[in-house]
Amino acid sequence: MSPSIVFIVYVNDAPAAADFYADLLEIKPTFQHPAYIAFSLGEGAELALWSGRIDDLTPSVRRTSEVCLTLPGGPEAIDRRFEQWEAKGVRVVSRPSDEVFGRTFVVADPDGNLIRVAPVD
Repeated sequence: MSPSIVFIVYVNDAPAAADFYADLLEIKPTFQHPAYIAFSLGEGAELALWSGRIDDLTPSVRRTSEVCLTLPGGPEAIDRRFEQWEAKGVRVVSRPSDEVFGRTFVVADPDGNLIRVAPVD
């Protein structure tokens, strides 16, 4: 059995965050608990939203995780996704720009976690 990886994003309200990510990524959770909700990202990878408290995290502490969604299709696909997400009212952190690894932009979830969109390598 090959190893799997779970990307955990800390949020203040897991169900509210799950609604945000389900709409944004157009996927449904594969596991749900009031404090922990997971989404399958394909074989061996999951995105988990966890509202558990560790250290001194409180709702007033801004989150600083960043996840990256990679898309095939070149710069046009990146720009199309940006337009779709902007139309949903997602908070834009940085508009599409060309970086050393290709076209990219960054948005934030309701807790301030960053979601970068970039091309597939």
